[in-house]
Amino acid sequence: MQDRKPIYLMSPALAWLTAFMVLPCLLVLALAFFRRGIYGGIEYTFTLENLALVFDPLYAGIFLKSAWIAGLSATIAVVIGYAAAFAIATMPRRYQPILLFFAVLPFWSNFLVRTYAWIVLLNREGLITGIARGLGYDGEMPKLLYTEGAVVAGLVYNYLPFVILACYAPLSRLHPEVSEASRDLGASGWTTFRRVILPMTVPGIATGFVFVFVLSIGNFVTPALLGGGQFQMIGNLVYAQFLTANDWPFGSALSMVLIAIMMGLLTLQTFATDRASGQRLGRARACPALPIIQRCS
Repeated sequence: MQDRKPIYLMSPALAWLTAFMVLPCLLVLALAFFRRGIYGGIEYTFTLENLALVFDPLYAGIFLKSAWIAGLSATIAVVIGYAAAFAIATMPRRYQPILLFFAVLPFWSNFLVRTYAWIVLLNREGLITGIARGLGYDGEMPKLLYTEGAVVAGLVYNYLPFVILACYAPLSRLHPEVSEASRDLGASGWTTFRRVILPMTVPGIATGFVFVFVLSIGNFVTPALLGGGQFQMIGNLVYAQFLTANDWPFGSALSMVLIAIMMGLLTLQTFATDRASGQRLGRARACPALPIIQRCS
């Protein structure tokens, strides 16, 4: 009876996920196999045309463009977020909660408000242009808003706190004795970071990267506001199919491919993290000093 208690405790969460996540996804999956009606709506005739159309070069190009923007945003977020998390983790313990509070402070405001703030910063009469004029620059300002760079900047800013938290977790658990042992064995500070600290925090880096990538590739608000319709990401395409073109079956097919990509990445990240954690634990149990000696020698 005692062994079944965790199952009973998980039942409300499982029921919630089934009702509001699994069933809607199954409904969307079912719509992907029907035809669009002549005047919109759904014609309940089985077809595979919608799934085949997803791989048309036009839409495949939008998928690749979305993956490129999401990958670039995730890479930049990991570089900035890891540096910030490392700086927070090296501060005295009493200051770390305060610094983490400031790191997640953007989450206290609405996503749309944070995105509109970038419009204020990047438009031709915005803050950046005003600062440049104040410093004496009289030339033609480059176009900052409605560009790919503006979309990447908006995605990085909105999702950066996720990376900081994901990287801070393994960094905060590192024992100072590990770095001290590495230095005692003759390793420099850079060598200690590159061969000891960085490999031990790879799971946090992978988690942050996948998290930002998954959220970015399906985002449609940031490309719409900061991209100004100059280019499409897959999220904008799905939005247009459901609300503009009124082609729910094709929109469902696009959504299912997008969900499959997200689930695949999350699954790979989970297995890779578990495997890396298991390997490190096994080596540490076999010989606690062996990883440090091998890396620093």
